[in-house]
Amino acid sequence: MGLGATGRAIASSLLRRADVEVVGAVDHDPRVVGQDLGMFLGGAANGVVIVSDPADLPTADLAIVATVSDLHRLADVLLPLLERSYNVLSICEELAYPWQSHPDLARRLDDTAKAHGVTVLGSGANPGVLMDTLPLLLTALTQRVESVRIRRRTNMSRYGAILSKFGLGLTTEEFEKARSRGEVVGHHGFEQAIGALAAGLGWDLDSVDVGEVEPAVVTTSPRVGDHLRIEPGQISAVTHAARGVLKGEVVIDLEITFGFFEPADEVAAGDDYRIVGEEQVIDLRSSVGFDSFLSTIAAAVNSAAAVVEARPGLVSMGDLPARAIAAKGERRAVRAPLGATTPRN
Repeated sequence: MGLGATGRAIASSLLRRADVEVVGAVDHDPRVVGQDLGMFLGGAANGVVIVSDPADLPTADLAIVATVSDLHRLADVLLPLLERSYNVLSICEELAYPWQSHPDLARRLDDTAKAHGVTVLGSGANPGVLMDTLPLLLTALTQRVESVRIRRRTNMSRYGAILSKFGLGLTTEEFEKARSRGEVVGHHGFEQAIGALAAGLGWDLDSVDVGEVEPAVVTTSPRVGDHLRIEPGQISAVTHAARGVLKGEVVIDLEITFGFFEPADEVAAGDDYRIVGEEQVIDLRSSVGFDSFLSTIAAAVNSAAAVVEARPGLVSMGDLPARAIAAKGERRAVRAPLGATTPRN
């Protein structure tokens, strides 16, 4: 459901997988409704006709929703799907861990899913993996965590419609005006990532403080992405940060720079993790950074089968076994050695 840039990439990946069969697709754009999904994605016809109304979708094990970041808007889509006994996976950032940020909606989604014996999951790279499940896993290497600090640099050149919420491609004056009107909001998902990480560590935070998104780079040369061209004098990167506070101290410190980057930019490349533990400091660094777009697609499609197998109700990525969401791609099961047993995926 939802055939924007991210939805198309997810659908294309699903069509190549051995563990999934795509049986339906929906989008509100009249230009794509009625088209064969396979041909729309640039491949061979597969007999799946894109419809405009979710009510016209066939019975299936799972619905993957790639539409909006606002959980209030998304709930009107998710609840009817759960009531039709679809398991549901969405890349909506606010669905990743909504128990603190949207407690009433979280409870309603959880109750509805349980009543129909299905599961609903918010997946994706961030939130979902990079700022919650991955650091939570790393904390297993120390007995008591004092603080978590993460700095990410995220290439946004593959994205489409969501770029407007970051203010990329605006002048600084246009950016200030758009931010004051609530049109530039930066990253959705800080509250959810911090909430999931804190819950996993057993921390009852005093507060989660999300700052304002700020310009980081104004380009002096054209920068071209898949769906946007940024001209000289326009903002090509922004920075957004959030903090989790416990007993008056910042214990979770997250910051992301989103943009179209060039090697000459002063913004340091790579992603950095630092977990200060009682016995040791755990540092993890990716010198080039985790690609946000590709990681989001992978997290969604690798979680598809796991959602169907998970316990009913609202779950987060951290609730799923690592084996269940590990990359399997197009590979089939490898024959086990004689006498060995193969666990069910």
